[in-house]
Amino acid sequence: MTRPAAVLFDCDGVIIDSEGPTCALLLDDLAAHGLPLTLHQLETDYIGGTIETVAARARAAGATLPDGWVADFYLRMNAMLAREAPLIPGILGVLGALDAAGVPYAVASNGPPQKMQITLGQHGLIPRFRAVLSGQAIGRPKPAPDVYLAAAIACGAAPADCVVIEDSPAGARAALAAGIRCLGYAPLGPDTPPARGLLALGIPLFPVMTDLPALLHL
Repeated sequence: MTRPAAVLFDCDGVIIDSEGPTCALLLDDLAAHGLPLTLHQLETDYIGGTIETVAARARAAGATLPDGWVADFYLRMNAMLAREAPLIPGILGVLGALDAAGVPYAVASNGPPQKMQITLGQHGLIPRFRAVLSGQAIGRPKPAPDVYLAAAIACGAAPADCVVIEDSPAGARAALAAGIRCLGYAPLGPDTPPARGLLALGIPLFPVMTDLPALLHL
């Protein structure tokens, strides 16, 4: 892999360490509405899309989610993340290496804009990115390629010259559909459901963010 013209990051699980608390909140909520799941089941069958897709799949599986559950879950999730949304260890070093190399970078997430304002905003990171884009706001969330194509445009780079950093198969499928190379962040190793899904798509994995600058030839 040669040095990319731009690097396009997913947000949750790649920049912000929000996946664990959000999954715990989801598991408690779905169990309370008649759908007890293991973390393995949640990661395999529900994670990687939007809360709207989680709701649709959960209802199809028998969850009795009330009207307005999606909006209510977002409110409670945002309140939780506003209290604390830690950064992925090593991500600031990656951004610093990109800055030093003059490589632009952007965020392309499935999360809503308000969520990223809360999570990235509390660390003062938003001004560092060429763009902070939401697949939901665009109206075509991952695995559709639109949000990554828009991020490449924001960085002034051709998709084929960019690299995407993802932690979910749905996000990797979006990158591949956009014609963008993808690297998979897998901090828990290759045997989790998301990591296995990435490997099935042919996505190379790396376990710690401190490995990324060398992988990007910075």
